[in-house]
Amino acid sequence: MSMRHTTKARRGAAVGALAAALALAVAGCGSDDGKKPDDGAGQKSTAAKDSGTGDDGKDSEPAADSTKTIGEIKGPNGIVVTLHSAVRDSGGFVTVNGTVTNRGDQLFNAVDWRSKETEMKSRSSVSGASLVDGAGKKRYLVLRDTDGECLCTTGLSGIKPDESRPLFAQFPAPPSSVTKVDFQIPTMPSVSIELTG
Repeated sequence: MSMRHTTKARRGAAVGALAAALALAVAGCGSDDGKKPDDGAGQKSTAAKDSGTGDDGKDSEPAADSTKTIGEIKGPNGIVVTLHSAVRDSGGFVTVNGTVTNRGDQLFNAVDWRSKETEMKSRSSVSGASLVDGAGKKRYLVLRDTDGECLCTTGLSGIKPDESRPLFAQFPAPPSSVTKVDFQIPTMPSVSIELTG
């Protein structure tokens, strides 16, 4: 093959690669027809909104009707978790809301309630909580955002005696036929709760 043919072949390959790259770039830009790609980005924004993170970056827990009780867990050292609601939403999530109360005589830190995952950022959270569908033999873990943080209450440390704090955790929703699940937090007994919504 002569030098001229080799140069033409290389130029043709370069033009072909450039055309393919340009086609991919144009396809990536696409038209904005109002539809969003189903890449999970919408789930993050929905979950972040539901997680109760305020504009100031601090957790402002979702409102729950604290006069209603759907379950109660009594743990060691006077720690009581009262569950107020477990609601399905249209996004395919279940949000459990409750209150943790320290009825003991020492400060309480929820470090034993966190997930055993090493990449979890929050040390004092309910990231280790789960919903268990005994009939379907499935366990649903607390959801995570793209930054590796749980969609749950964080900063559960230094809870003084007789102090209460709100808590929540968001899970993937079990099938609609499942109406009762067990709510579990590490080191605490489980409680059966009813899903609504």
